[in-house]
Amino acid sequence: MSSIQTALIQMNPTVGALEQNASRILAEAAKAAEAGAQLIVFPELVLCGYPPEDLILRPHFIADCAKQLTRLAAELPADIFCVVGAPVGRFNSAVVFHDGQIVGTYRKMLLPNYGVFDEKRVFDAGSEAFTFDAFGTKVGVHICEDSWLADGAACTALAAEQPGLVVNLSASPYHRGKRFEREAVFSAAAKKLNAPLLFCNQVGGQDELVFDGGSAAFDADGKITARAPLFQEHTLTESSNVWKNLEPLEEVYEALKLGLRDYVEKNGFKKTVVAVSGGIDSALVLTLAVDALGADRVAAVTMPSQYSSNETLSDAGEIAANLGVEFHTIPIFPIFGKFTDELSKVWKSNEPGLAEENLQARIRGTLIMAMSNKNGWLVLTTGNKSEFATGYCTLYGDMAGGLAVIKDVPKTLVFDLCRWRNEQGIAIPPSTIGRPPSAELRPDQQDTDSLPPYEVLDPILEAYVEKDMGIGAMLAAGFDEAAVRRAVRLVDLSEYKRRQGPPGIKITPKAFGRDRRMPITNRYRG
Repeated sequence: MSSIQTALIQMNPTVGALEQNASRILAEAAKAAEAGAQLIVFPELVLCGYPPEDLILRPHFIADCAKQLTRLAAELPADIFCVVGAPVGRFNSAVVFHDGQIVGTYRKMLLPNYGVFDEKRVFDAGSEAFTFDAFGTKVGVHICEDSWLADGAACTALAAEQPGLVVNLSASPYHRGKRFEREAVFSAAAKKLNAPLLFCNQVGGQDELVFDGGSAAFDADGKITARAPLFQEHTLTESSNVWKNLEPLEEVYEALKLGLRDYVEKNGFKKTVVAVSGGIDSALVLTLAVDALGADRVAAVTMPSQYSSNETLSDAGEIAANLGVEFHTIPIFPIFGKFTDELSKVWKSNEPGLAEENLQARIRGTLIMAMSNKNGWLVLTTGNKSEFATGYCTLYGDMAGGLAVIKDVPKTLVFDLCRWRNEQGIAIPPSTIGRPPSAELRPDQQDTDSLPPYEVLDPILEAYVEKDMGIGAMLAAGFDEAAVRRAVRLVDLSEYKRRQGPPGIKITPKAFGRDRRMPITNRYRG
């Protein structure tokens, strides 16, 4: 990896846990130093966790970070160089420690301000390249975005310093295919800098984001010489192997597991609860929860209505038994009857329709939130990206909860993930996967009564939401005009619902929420 012994600490910090993060840094640095490392590198903003968002705007937060930096200087092994990501003033910085003191600080030059990134909101940009001498090697420092533009100001400035080694401290979040994009970017940066490049990435879940790790070493020709595993903490050294990448469905599944587990753990929940309907979405969420947390930390509740079929009721019980979770049944039709009796006195029409369908979903939302409040459980909602996109979900009903685990997973991918998971060992009843999707809120209901078939809908949603294609471009690409116009209208009209929904784990290049911010009041249809 370099002429000096290096260690990249792929660590999972918790945002705001300054003392805890500092203690982890000290422990990991001590282990790496004992194993012979001379240069130890941690991820971007590892001291405070990434993204810290508006915490950076609080002067007392910055002051508390400074106190922990003083602690690190005093307690890190004196005979090594250690590079730690931390906020210093209003700068996203890399702080270099050696021999009991801070010997240098680099300020990130390129601040990303697109997609999920808002760094220009809270940070000031640095303006100078930075190097330091470590045991005879001239080491250059970059922070994440600095290396993403090989011909940009940060790479050009550092290349002029002719470093013998470059370290890049990153907090680069995951989406499908991101690892290949990163490797191409850092390969190009290594060639531009004409030096080996060590990329140290954060790992772990933080609200909607998942950081997948995958830290790597590149030689001066841009070739990968070592790679850390995805979705787990790891120390990458010269003796490390080039870990194999995961296959695409396994990668997404592991991202969802990590995001779920860290959201539960870091927010202090002991147990979760999932409303299982016998449908495929709740089956996937329940299975993910058990795989991420263990069966003893997951409860399932089924809340059948008068429209629930024997098949879905059977499947709900079967998956709970397969996974070994606590299982409850609370029929909603007696409650529904009492609601409609009272509402019939004020409704203008008592013809069954959408209001009655949504009422059932809201009764379920009320019941599961009551279980959450009473027991201290986190409700994991089960809506997928196709439903959130089109508004095929009930505000204060099936949207009620603390974490929307598959909010960024299109329906067709839900099916693929369920099939993949069953290949690892049957958990989900095959009948659940084979049954046409239905909300079961009225007799003989199917999702295709309200939406185009998902194999038609999902590519349209990908084009409109993730690729920002307009109607004209989608029609030119060959999409069906009626389906396009219907989908676009549903997406645009449903923004108010999404704005009030729970956070969900990002796994696509553009997720609802942090990634895509559209006005609720909006008459543009193009």
